[in-house]
Amino acid sequence: MTQTRFDVLTIGNAIVDIIAPVEPGFIEREGMKEGIMHLIDTDRAEDLYAKMPQGRQQISGGSAANTAAGIASLGGRAAFVGKVADDPLGDVFEADLNDIGVFYNTSRLKNGALTARSMIFLSEDGERTMNTYLGACHQLTEADINENEIGGAAITFMEGFLWDPQEAKKAFVLAAHYAHKNERAAALTLSDPFCVDRFRAEFLDLIRSKTIDYVFANVHELKSLYQTDDLGEAVREIAKDAEVAAITMGADGAMAIHNGEVTSVPAFPIDKVVDATGAGDLFASGFLLGLARNQTMEEALKTGCLSAHEVISHIGARPQVDLTTLLSQHGLAAS
Repeated sequence: MTQTRFDVLTIGNAIVDIIAPVEPGFIEREGMKEGIMHLIDTDRAEDLYAKMPQGRQQISGGSAANTAAGIASLGGRAAFVGKVADDPLGDVFEADLNDIGVFYNTSRLKNGALTARSMIFLSEDGERTMNTYLGACHQLTEADINENEIGGAAITFMEGFLWDPQEAKKAFVLAAHYAHKNERAAALTLSDPFCVDRFRAEFLDLIRSKTIDYVFANVHELKSLYQTDDLGEAVREIAKDAEVAAITMGADGAMAIHNGEVTSVPAFPIDKVVDATGAGDLFASGFLLGLARNQTMEEALKTGCLSAHEVISHIGARPQVDLTTLLSQHGLAAS
């Protein structure tokens, strides 16, 4: 086994989130539907980016990158693998991750697609209208998967969205192979119910074949995986299939299933959920770090729930306070 260099290495779509307020009429004038996510092509991406105001906020994003950022905020050793282009937004993505302590050195895409971006236009009433260009992030290949990095991570965590492009799918499987070759664990987040609908049979095969050791899902994704409206039935099925499953239940907290045993914890109380966008990503940060640092299932669940609790209290998918301090206040500092 390679010496442990990272607690968790995450693999996923490398996307720059670009957030900017816009004046009344902009959304309609640009042919968008307010509050809706639009998938756009290269020309549209360049056109809209040029029209965004100079005061825009730019930050590295994407589900797995958010999870890596959360792990770093928790005091963990985090790495991220994902593809950006050799362009200014690629510079933004790399610098932002490195600045928050996440190791990132995936080679840049030299020709073709631009760095993926999600341009989020904020109306005066706070409504968010998203325009997403996937570009370079779908160009991840097996050549981007480094055995020494995977072998040096206690857990390799991959997002279900990565299962869409064929070459990225091969990279996904290779990463899991390298993890197991080095006696490490491989984890998968199901990402969203529509992703599960598209790839249900393949996801089940990954889990049942033990290509994946740990599974992350919310209630809707888990029910979709087993095509049932009965949560109890879905829990019984995942208990048979996965070594560890972590299920988030919103205001009802979270549960973990390990060797057939179910552990549940309540959510931390909150007066108002401001933005739930990063809740699942940050729950994964806490739970994964808990597993990597040998916490009990209950402790890992609480670490995940506390991390999610912080991120839903404000706008944005990244923590705004030092999560290590928050953990210490609740007696959850990972060893």
